[in-house]
Amino acid sequence: MARGWESKSVESQIEEARQSTERRETPTREEIERRARRDELELSRRRIVRELSEATSPLRRAALEHALAHLDGELEKMGAGPERDPAHRSWDDPGLT
Repeated sequence: MARGWESKSVESQIEEARQSTERRETPTREEIERRARRDELELSRRRIVRELSEATSPLRRAALEHALAHLDGELEKMGAGPERDPAHRSWDDPGLT
């Protein structure tokens, strides 16, 4: 009898998983574009942070700092600013050294 109960439990879990998969909404075109834009900005930000950590020229550092501030501003507009996402780390973050 316990075996019958177990198989019904497994069957109900499979059914619940199938239903939850069906309930997931596919992202809209705007959501896909927004996610792609955010990913582009985050990738650019990581590149700038890396280049900034290696830059020695004061002019190059200033240009990279300006670019970093711009990217942070764009991410903030999207609601994914550095302070909201722990993956974003500033170039002067001690964890980068």
